[in-house]
Amino acid sequence: MQKAFKKQKEILSKLGIEKLNEMQEQATLAISSTSNIVLLSPTGTGKTLAFLLPIIEGLDPSIEEVQVLIIVPTRELALQIEQVIRSMGAGIKVNALYGGRPFAKDLNELNHTPTVVVGTPGRISDHIKRKTVSSKTIKTLVLDEFDKSLEIGFEGAMRTIVKGLSALDNRILTSATQGVEIPNFVDLVNPVTVDFLEDENTNLQLNSVISNDKDKLETLVQLLCHIGNQPCIIFCNYKDTINWLSDYLTENYIAHGCFYGGMDQKDRERALIKFRNGTHQILLATDLAARGIDVPEIQYIIHYQLPLKAHEFTHRNGRTARMNSNGTAYVLQWKEESLPEYIETIETERLQKKPLPKALKWKTLFISGGRKDKISKGDIAGFFFKKGNISKDDLGIIELKQDCAFVAVDSTKVDGLIKSLNNERIKSRKVRVYKV
Repeated sequence: MQKAFKKQKEILSKLGIEKLNEMQEQATLAISSTSNIVLLSPTGTGKTLAFLLPIIEGLDPSIEEVQVLIIVPTRELALQIEQVIRSMGAGIKVNALYGGRPFAKDLNELNHTPTVVVGTPGRISDHIKRKTVSSKTIKTLVLDEFDKSLEIGFEGAMRTIVKGLSALDNRILTSATQGVEIPNFVDLVNPVTVDFLEDENTNLQLNSVISNDKDKLETLVQLLCHIGNQPCIIFCNYKDTINWLSDYLTENYIAHGCFYGGMDQKDRERALIKFRNGTHQILLATDLAARGIDVPEIQYIIHYQLPLKAHEFTHRNGRTARMNSNGTAYVLQWKEESLPEYIETIETERLQKKPLPKALKWKTLFISGGRKDKISKGDIAGFFFKKGNISKDDLGIIELKQDCAFVAVDSTKVDGLIKSLNNERIKSRKVRVYKV
């Protein structure tokens, strides 16, 4: 027990976390002592770490096959969990498998069998059918945000996967939705439920901003000026609306990113990277961004369009006011528009006239080298300091991927850095450097 506690402290130190929150403490204890768990907690409260800590502690080092399967609804969540496991520094091989990338790339990474596989139902089911991922030694199954996977049509693939897990001992289901129905095919017997949904969004301020114009465009810009340079997600129901809003914000010189299901995976990933590192602090998004993506704590949510279902409204708002933090959700409301029944009380806010937010400090550079090239974040920082001749204040967040990296740098230094660093070497690897 003492050894496990020491290992947990080491992992938390590597992640820069001082201690677990109450939900994580209760969840790790339950998962360590029970086979069937349902974990209910709001978006962004740390469910991933809560189930990973006891899972990693329970791995059998003598088994060189896949022991853990984590099924998620989106590619972004698969990549996020993969990144968390790598950052834990426990020496666990993990692979994220998802649609939208060449199958051959999966096979190349699976040449060295991982201990943990995380991925979307369709791609995981395909690998198990082709026997490129063995299900015979999988003892732990995690269905993360399982209700979302069912909602978007993955029940058939999930049912097929679970049916083929003959050695399964442990089942963990997570959700950010109260009252969800547990699917029968999971065979969850006498589950222990860890429920932290009751007090969700207790620190959320919900305000309405009235627009005289039906398109609400000018009111949106006024609201963004009112908020200032603060991270904010603007939720829309359709990708066409996002593209329309994007054009309008571009015309008004307001930096932003876009995130919706019809985008290429590469563009979606880069939009999130630039949102995290401050290249833009506004993200136009569909409900795909309401849960299961890795974005920083944000104080503001704007509903440009309201969702049809109350639970999606809750998930959107869950991107802010997490745990003990405060947050504000704004509903942009045309003066002749009535609000849905699921919004019971709301305050109307008058906007103060303010100028457009100042241009942001950061821009993002792409580096064509990553972990597989034995390149670390320290190597990249040294590369920028020595060959780019910049100071620490000019260098922002570095995100290191398997085959590349993204670096936030002072926007005034971008052209000079590209000229100095492109086609230079980090260690023995010659890299390309360009703005994204």
